[in-house]
Amino acid sequence: MQQVRRSADRGLANHGWLKSFHTFSFADYYDPRWMSFGPLRVINEDRIAPGTGFGTHGHRDMEIISYVLEGSLGHKDNLGNTSVIRPGDVQRMSAGTGVMHSEFNHEKAGETHFLQIWIQPDRNGTAPGYEEKHFDEQSKRGRLRLVGSHDGRDGSVRIQQDVNLYGGLFDGEEKAHLEVAAGRKVYLHVARGKVTANGEALQTGDALMLSDETALSLEKGEQAEVLLFDLPA
Repeated sequence: MQQVRRSADRGLANHGWLKSFHTFSFADYYDPRWMSFGPLRVINEDRIAPGTGFGTHGHRDMEIISYVLEGSLGHKDNLGNTSVIRPGDVQRMSAGTGVMHSEFNHEKAGETHFLQIWIQPDRNGTAPGYEEKHFDEQSKRGRLRLVGSHDGRDGSVRIQQDVNLYGGLFDGEEKAHLEVAAGRKVYLHVARGKVTANGEALQTGDALMLSDETALSLEKGEQAEVLLFDLPA
């Protein structure tokens, strides 16, 4: 079975300094049909105004991934990590038993546009942790590049869940094909641009979900950037 989730059907929160589209129920947006997809719990598309951000706040028992599309995102946490992530960076924070952190757009001009992703871990109560890695454009051009996995293979960030996270850039004749193993499901999020996935024409903010399917094919990209989650059922 495959199902399309259109960008316009997502929840929207506009706080002035923050504009956020919610794929799944989050904060004041609640829809019992859209609580999660397997262990994938949150995909928020956030735009943060210059000089603003999320003050210090806490998380626990969640794998939190930040993927910057435009601008930069300053990060600081009580584990001693201080960083600024930019396009091409993948940041993973394992909240575990508890972590406090803040996220800010410190630029004087220009918003920060990023995806905040939450994945439920395969076990709770572990020690918190932090990791970030850079994946340049060439490594994702015309292919699905592994950027996150349970075992950290191929230089990907390590995620405490049986998930494979891929990033890809597609334009013109570039194509990609992924075999889906039995008992797995796939969530494809179009971060920007347009692409056709298994015959479905998708554009920025759209998603395609696969359950009990054997493959995913991507083609006809128009300056497309995608994230693909290969998940346990």
